[in-house]
Amino acid sequence: MGDILITDDERDIRELISDILKDEGYTTRLAANSDQCMKEIAAEPPALMILDIWLKDSGMDGIDILKTVKRDHPDIPIVIISGHGNIEIAVAAIKQGAYDFIEKPFNIDQLMVVIRRAMETSRLRRENVELKRGETATAEMLGDSAAFRALKGQLDKVTKSNGRVMLTGPAGSGKEIAARYIHAQSNRSGAPFVTVSSASIEPDRMEEVLFGRQSAGGIEKGLLEQANGGVIYFDEIADMPLGTQSKILRVLVDQTFNRVGGTDKVQVDLRVISSTNRDLPGEIANGTFREELYHRLNVVPIHVPSLEERREDIPLLAEHFIGMFNKAQGLPLRALAEDARALLQTMLWPGNVRQLKNVVERVLILGENSGDISAKELPASDEASAEEGRIVLSGGLATLPLREARELFEREYLLTQINRFGGNISRTASFVGMERSALHRKLKSLGVATTNKAGARVAYVEGD
Repeated sequence: MGDILITDDERDIRELISDILKDEGYTTRLAANSDQCMKEIAAEPPALMILDIWLKDSGMDGIDILKTVKRDHPDIPIVIISGHGNIEIAVAAIKQGAYDFIEKPFNIDQLMVVIRRAMETSRLRRENVELKRGETATAEMLGDSAAFRALKGQLDKVTKSNGRVMLTGPAGSGKEIAARYIHAQSNRSGAPFVTVSSASIEPDRMEEVLFGRQSAGGIEKGLLEQANGGVIYFDEIADMPLGTQSKILRVLVDQTFNRVGGTDKVQVDLRVISSTNRDLPGEIANGTFREELYHRLNVVPIHVPSLEERREDIPLLAEHFIGMFNKAQGLPLRALAEDARALLQTMLWPGNVRQLKNVVERVLILGENSGDISAKELPASDEASAEEGRIVLSGGLATLPLREARELFEREYLLTQINRFGGNISRTASFVGMERSALHRKLKSLGVATTNKAGARVAYVEGD
């Protein structure tokens, strides 16, 4: 969970704290004086420090160590403990950058609450730094299909406004990339982009993470305050607790809030983007999502298409991931053979772009070091797999008479090929080896038609 350095001249105290932290899953290191403390930090900076103010037989006291560590390692949270606590010492420690101050004899539960908060705050800071570093790359939009062009056209229209955008679409389709694209192309691009992962934050910690906290020990900014002037992105907003939803609603109305434990109003300037893969009107009917919040967030709804709706883009995306893994991990830079391109476009992708990325990484790790990637290296479909020129039939297809099985196969095959080519009948006819007029007649006999969906032509079976 995390490496914590405990510095205290009382052996019983540092060992007691260490034993408790180990029971909670943390790893610990111990130091009895300033020399040992600084030696441990030089060897490897810890994730968090617990530091006594008064250290016997030491060249530096706790405040001196605090100043030094905050100068050289400003991101390490430090919890100060002291048996001679007073307001002046506490204020001095906080001014020098301490996360919190606890007076001995301390309550173990209180200490654990402070440690958990400090560790989570440190984690969120690191994640935000990493997100900002990767902002340009992760905002790259790739595709050439009609569905993708329709999406990008909608995103381009909202980049210069300040309107709230709600991105809908299945998990793994790239909703956060779309949000980052809006930010990168907007007049807020130089300001923060802060993600609120609604599903990964513990419900009882949500308000403190969002609004920050204020106590005698000082002020800890929450994500809303950190995003001031930029974009706050609520990822999977349906996972936000109901109680927090009502408070976020008030923030949307007047862009002010109170920190947890504080009375001062905090004013922020935020653009709000949210996303969900759930049916929010259904969640409203079930009483798990506030209707007024939905209408506040859903000013500009934009659908992010699934990979199935943009099959034409699959080879382009796969080649992008190959190049990305080559640059980031040194994996082989290989091209896609034609049979691999065709198979990728016809496979099922319930995990969407995220699943495609994982498949590409797996093939590069387990496959050959050179040469084109062939269809044989790709994971077999659940319904059929090719082996030595044979096709293994699914149980349902194998039980049908030949005429019905052939008709079912032709229908599914042509549906897949039409969708693979974005509804383009001419390209489909060329690939399957039929005259265009003959293909039209075949589609009519099989009850296959096409319609517009998410800006693209999509094939479907009439009557379904």
